[in-house]
Amino acid sequence: MSNALLPAASGISLLATAVDRGVGFLLDTLWGTMLDLLAQLTGIGMLGFPYMQRAYLAAICIAVIGPLVGGFLVHREMAMIADTLAHSAFAGVAAGLFVNAVYAVAVPPLLSALIVAAVAALLVQTLVDYAGAYRDTSLAIVLTGAFAVGSVLITATDGGIAVGINAYLFGSLATVSRFNAALLVAMSAVVTIGITLAYRPLVYITFDEVGARASGIHVKRYNQLLAVLTAVVVVGAMQIMGVILVAAMIVVPVATSTSVRGFKRSIAAAVGVGQLGTITGVTLSYQYDVAAGGTIVLVAIGLYVATKLGVRAGGRTATETPGRAAPRTADGGDEPR
Repeated sequence: MSNALLPAASGISLLATAVDRGVGFLLDTLWGTMLDLLAQLTGIGMLGFPYMQRAYLAAICIAVIGPLVGGFLVHREMAMIADTLAHSAFAGVAAGLFVNAVYAVAVPPLLSALIVAAVAALLVQTLVDYAGAYRDTSLAIVLTGAFAVGSVLITATDGGIAVGINAYLFGSLATVSRFNAALLVAMSAVVTIGITLAYRPLVYITFDEVGARASGIHVKRYNQLLAVLTAVVVVGAMQIMGVILVAAMIVVPVATSTSVRGFKRSIAAAVGVGQLGTITGVTLSYQYDVAAGGTIVLVAIGLYVATKLGVRAGGRTATETPGRAAPRTADGGDEPR
């Protein structure tokens, strides 16, 4: 190695060491120690297993960021974009595994999934804005195209990467490695900060896009931001939920909380529902050795059904279209009827 490259290599090595120490501090010193203590106090042994600690951390993160973006998507009738980006992420995972197998280049599948899903999110918005395609048409084009790319890459290696991709298709507790857990925490921070900073324009666009455009808000830019943040959520949730079920944590908790008045309170309630669903689902998945993604979805749907039955039993009559919340303003209140 030449002398000119030594400082760069040394800097990269120091950065990698710093990142590794940071991950160790987060996962082991903070989160791991807390759950170890909880395991000792409660006698619940699984809380002391490192892979279960990572699974619970991933579940908590997913239950926060899923409803955060889902609240905007559901009210804009764009819930199916999550499914489209999930299939795009599948193509990204396949691409990463393909490069690893054919070219022996270490590409983290989640990183390739994130890149491909983000590109797909922007492509969907581009088709809507410039190609004149209806939103559902653009979603269908990107979904089927991405899934086709993934299937071609799998067959191009004679099925050699099919085993590796199964965990991403159906979700797995064991899939949540140290790197993946740290990446998901970083993704969650990005999504939370992004939604917080852009909250008011996003709410304005969600409930009155024409008015937002007339008031000078850069609607296209915020639509792209929401699409990319959705891609981040999808890739993060894919670790436990799997590609097939990943849209559930974006849609179901939000649908469960539609009876809560006020947009901010509705999102807060959706996050609470998401936390209960994911933590319960992960626990049941471990106890009964069944798929984590499917268990979480069934628990979430159970909470949805129970909530709707409870609302009806309490004598509260729905005053909005089923599956959609009442119109709400940017400050979190409801518009007068």
